[in-house]
Amino acid sequence: MTNKTPNIIRQVWSFYVNGFRNMGTWGKQVWLIILIKLFIMFAILKVFFFPDFLKTNFETDQERSDYVLEILTEPKE
Repeated sequence: MTNKTPNIIRQVWSFYVNGFRNMGTWGKQVWLIILIKLFIMFAILKVFFFPDFLKTNFETDQERSDYVLEILTEPKE
């Protein structure tokens, strides 16, 4: 099993590399747009719109873990 795993990984990698190499101009432009959108969503929006709530409201790891435990185990109304 371990002997075949690198071969399968190599085959999958080769499949995708060859697919992207042989892709037309339109396909490459679409992938560029997708990558730009992913960068905007995960890098830029996260920094500005989703601050680290636990770091800003609690000073120690113990306080953070207590808060999370309380929220997770709190009965719903």
